[in-house]
Amino acid sequence: MLTLNSKIDHAESIFSDLVLPYEMRENSRLRATLASGEEVAILTTRGTVLRNNDLLTSNDGRVVRIVAAHEPTYKITCKTPHDLLRCAFHLGNRHTQTQVGEGFLRIHQDSVLKQMLEGLGATVTDENAQFEPESGAYSGGTGSHDHGHSHHDEQHHHHNGHYHAHGPLAPIPIRQKIHRPSDSQSNKE
Repeated sequence: MLTLNSKIDHAESIFSDLVLPYEMRENSRLRATLASGEEVAILTTRGTVLRNNDLLTSNDGRVVRIVAAHEPTYKITCKTPHDLLRCAFHLGNRHTQTQVGEGFLRIHQDSVLKQMLEGLGATVTDENAQFEPESGAYSGGTGSHDHGHSHHDEQHHHHNGHYHAHGPLAPIPIRQKIHRPSDSQSNKE
């Protein structure tokens, strides 16, 4: 079986395209089938998200180009940038995988989210599009493999509610006081 284990920046020739939905492109260990019917195994650095047009090479030098599959998505647009920011905030608050475009957001189709977004005044359009959500907000190198790769390789997404060892993008102050209404009497000094 052809095993694809290295990301490269450019190639003289491409052996085959491999069309994958986003759910499979965020998996660093997977089996897939090329258009030719040949099975391939993908073994990439943990945390790697494969993007449209990424090139993977095998030990025998053959190169496979990743193509983002068209998937059932919603395109979210708003009358004002402020409204679009509110939609982005509410999607992020729900840990929804979200693609940030020029003046629009894109998510996988979900009727509950559609209702929420329309309630915020958004126009939600059904479409069949390539889905390239933002990488999770976790940065840090991926070991010895980070020479010459795009910034997408450096990102780690959050998985099943657990944080990778790299932690959140912004450091959280350890001694930060969280004020609750019940604390107000202790502040009168």
